[in-house]
Amino acid sequence: MSFSLLSYAKINWTLRVLGKRDDGYHELCTVFQTVSLHDTLTFEESDRLELTCDDPQIPVDDSNLIIKAALALQEMIPSTRGRGAKIHLEKRIPSPGGLGGGSSNATVALIGLRRLWDLDPRIDLRGFADELGSDTSFFLHGGTAIGMGRGEQIEPITDKSEQNLLIITPRIDIATKDVFARLNAPTLTNNELEHNLSVCRTEAASIVDGRSELRNDLESTVFAMHPEVERVKQTLLKLGAVSAAMSGSGASVFAVFDNRETRQTALDALDIERDWRKFAVATVSRDEYREALRC
Repeated sequence: MSFSLLSYAKINWTLRVLGKRDDGYHELCTVFQTVSLHDTLTFEESDRLELTCDDPQIPVDDSNLIIKAALALQEMIPSTRGRGAKIHLEKRIPSPGGLGGGSSNATVALIGLRRLWDLDPRIDLRGFADELGSDTSFFLHGGTAIGMGRGEQIEPITDKSEQNLLIITPRIDIATKDVFARLNAPTLTNNELEHNLSVCRTEAASIVDGRSELRNDLESTVFAMHPEVERVKQTLLKLGAVSAAMSGSGASVFAVFDNRETRQTALDALDIERDWRKFAVATVSRDEYREALRC
């Protein structure tokens, strides 16, 4: 048996840091969105567990979330212990970049291995996904969704459609933990945590309807650390983007254009930026996402 699955990237329409929790994590309110930029994972039967990748910069040992996903399944499902799989990763999503490439790969690995190993399709993968990363569970849903808590509490909402997006990723490596360590967020009370969900839903609805501007509370911290990321955002706005925002903790910045021609003009103008990776993308709806992953 051999088959391939697409592993889509995400952007954050909004990312609000609401405060610091008692457990040391930050309480987030974000709106995730899958986009057409994707990696490809190919699964084949094998006597042993093996990962290969077309990008030599990507580790293929057990530090990779794909291998961690496989090992998590083997640990929790006795019938999979000793099972092998040859997985090949065709990498296109910049890593790191704030586009969720590693988390997406991990979730798609869970979905692909469930199929390759002929496991019960009713097996709930959420528990496995939660253990692998804060935004990994989002990739069990796709489309547009609210993320609360550390980003692992997912609530699908009405899909937002944008066909003329541009993602720019400068060659800067940003460690998420370093960004959050520099934040001066207030400590939240339990009452505030309960109130935040309703606030998050209201803000998410206004983003989907186009009534609110894009916002990422991590931008000011990242811009101070890496002024080049701010230059990406300002350049996109000067080139005619309707709006632009950093995705996740960076360094990728995405922009919304009002038509394909304006986006192409901007893309052409950015040819002079040799160290910026550029991707013309569109949103991927929840139905499109589920069909691509056959889940």
